[in-house]
Amino acid sequence: MMAAPRVRLPDGVDGWPVTREIQREFPGVCAWYGSATGSWWAMVTLPGRARLLEAVNPVELRKAIANAWGWPWPR
Repeated sequence: MMAAPRVRLPDGVDGWPVTREIQREFPGVCAWYGSATGSWWAMVTLPGRARLLEAVNPVELRKAIANAWGWPWPR
């Protein structure tokens, strides 16, 4: 799995440790912070397909990953 580029969050925090922690928590998930969108993203593999998920913060992204089938973002 490719490492996500380092990015500084709007509050000055380095986002890389957060995405690395999420990827450890959910093996096989690729997570990142989109500096252009200001959103947190994850690509998850579901049976028979991949799913792109968007969330407003890391806590919400974890919820999105855990509930990937029913997560409403992006449409």
